[in-house]
Amino acid sequence: MLLLVIGISLLLCILLFLGTTYLESSKAEYPPGIANPAELRRIHIVSTGLTILGKTLERFGICREITLFRFMVQLGKRRLENDPELSMKNLTFEGVPVRLYQPRLPSAGDRKGVVFIHGGGFVFGSIESYDSFCRHMSKKSGAVVVSVGYRLAPEHRYPAAFDDSLNATIHFLKTAKHYGVNPSSVVICGDSAGGNLAAGISQVLVARTDIPKPLAVALIYPSVQMIEYNLPAYQQNGMVPLLLRERSQFYRLTYLGGDLSMSEGLVNGVHVPPELRKKFSKWLDAGNIPDGFKVRGFKPHEISDFNNEIYQRLKHAFDPACSPLLAEDAVISLLPKTYIVTCEYDAIRDDGILYKKRLEDNGIPVTWYHVKDGFHGMVSFFDQPAFESGKQAMDNFVNFVKEA
Repeated sequence: MLLLVIGISLLLCILLFLGTTYLESSKAEYPPGIANPAELRRIHIVSTGLTILGKTLERFGICREITLFRFMVQLGKRRLENDPELSMKNLTFEGVPVRLYQPRLPSAGDRKGVVFIHGGGFVFGSIESYDSFCRHMSKKSGAVVVSVGYRLAPEHRYPAAFDDSLNATIHFLKTAKHYGVNPSSVVICGDSAGGNLAAGISQVLVARTDIPKPLAVALIYPSVQMIEYNLPAYQQNGMVPLLLRERSQFYRLTYLGGDLSMSEGLVNGVHVPPELRKKFSKWLDAGNIPDGFKVRGFKPHEISDFNNEIYQRLKHAFDPACSPLLAEDAVISLLPKTYIVTCEYDAIRDDGILYKKRLEDNGIPVTWYHVKDGFHGMVSFFDQPAFESGKQAMDNFVNFVKEA
């Protein structure tokens, strides 16, 4: 009888889990024109199920949601192993774990170098989870790639990830010759949260006189501001996988030391002091977004009264290291040529578009690649036939690195 009760209870739990997963995942939107909506829906259902399971386990004190998500992201990813085309080493730069990828074929001279900073919302992602990405980049570009394993939130909040990425990059620039790299030919790359870090550290590096300046910066759907949550892309794509607006807020709040109770306040702009809103409006205003990106709808949002308590919790969001879009013109004007990937159906699409405008307004050459059927995270599916546009975007990105 006891076994029967346990069996029925287990079955009910499974049915409840499946039902909840279905209901939650069905809230997502798949706009006409998005790449392979059927496959994207499948991926989103799995992701939603993991989120629900993680929250349930955390509620019962078994493990944290983030811990489960990190484990599942790592599961099945390739660890360091022999590759006939690459020599790979796990190293430490200034206490920061990195993985070095060096093409085995001899080179006529010093190679180009790439510092790659992975994505994952500052809370997951790792050297291992981006191993295939970095192998492909090194093989196809012929560059020596350094993948940075920075510390993650919430265990290590801002500025830990920024400091780690900066210190590892400086170390590589100083020791590039040791790895057969021309120190004046290093490209700083990052995707999503890694794009935030790559943009921020490139701004610091251009002011340094003791090390070579980066040759170029390459940003894949970068998150370059943590201030404005009502740009057209947020309104249009807030429920489009793989980055729902609520998850975007969760990642940024976790990194900054806030929590999801502040989400509504972020949407209403209560965390922005009036004087700072006035100062930064010229860079954050939706009027800077071309009209073609508003045809799927955009409604200016009325700003609520300033909340100093939330501002004090999140004031680091106004640091250029957190929001590179807010750096002064004197810094922006020193940046090297830049490559930016954006995706049409991405909640943070407009971050890249606004950063592109800031660079161009300051005379910086920008190569822009817009994936018209793309969603956030698409380039990571470069090796999946289901998402041909992801492969094309990866090819374009690697070509920029190769030709920079």
